[in-house]
Amino acid sequence: MDWSREEVEAIVADYLQMLAMELAGQSYNKTEHRRRLQSLLNGRSDASIEFKHGNISAVMIDLGFPYVRGYKPRANYQALLATVAEQQVSGKALLDQVTLAAVQQPAVAPIQSDFSKVKSEAPQKQHRTKEFEAAPLFRAVKRDYLEREARNQSLGLAGEEFVTLFEHWRLVELGQQRLAEKVELISQTKGDGLGYDVLSYDSDGKERFIEVKTTTFGRDTPFFVSRGELALSHGAKDQFHLYRLFEFRSAPRLFDLVGSLDQHCLLDPVTYRASFG
Repeated sequence: MDWSREEVEAIVADYLQMLAMELAGQSYNKTEHRRRLQSLLNGRSDASIEFKHGNISAVMIDLGFPYVRGYKPRANYQALLATVAEQQVSGKALLDQVTLAAVQQPAVAPIQSDFSKVKSEAPQKQHRTKEFEAAPLFRAVKRDYLEREARNQSLGLAGEEFVTLFEHWRLVELGQQRLAEKVELISQTKGDGLGYDVLSYDSDGKERFIEVKTTTFGRDTPFFVSRGELALSHGAKDQFHLYRLFEFRSAPRLFDLVGSLDQHCLLDPVTYRASFG
């Protein structure tokens, strides 16, 4: 059964409340939110509500916002959902304030000696359905918060420093102490115009060119790449690695995209925003 406008308005409003609380650093109970919602949603099941939360996450990304942690984005959403979300977002000044504060907050690289649980599987590129592609893409918000986070120099440097330590640890674990000592934070020693941030090595001594992209938010959050980074990913082939750091402020994790970026991501040809769905 299709969701009515009243149901969509109720679940979007509840989602935005959870998102605002999360971005403000306040705790909340997802189960309690879901229980309160069910009385407004014509008996929708828990699974149906969770699925719709994933749809809202995808809408939020398309509006330039982060999404609620744990609600994996599901891109093929109904046009009504996008319309309602756009309308509600535009009327919430507090959400704008807490999101802006979250993406601009300075960051510090955490001290960590054991990186054994840092690596994660990368999201898989998923093509959207024809029905979804025909739907309008809403861009009425004043700010693209994800782009603003990408310009957060403090967060970017903290991520690069974290990856430098991770690479040192990785090579030591492989028994390559000599190579570990040669790992270099290129963005600081030689500048940021080379298309990568960290020079590291494979176990056989081959150079590894690592571009680091860091976010406070979830694994599926889109990131931004420059023309130079994209060109290097094509030219350097398996020597180019993009390390995507996510959930950086809480428990940093990363996945590794090797080689040409367009084989892993859907690329916006104007901005080169790289997403997975």
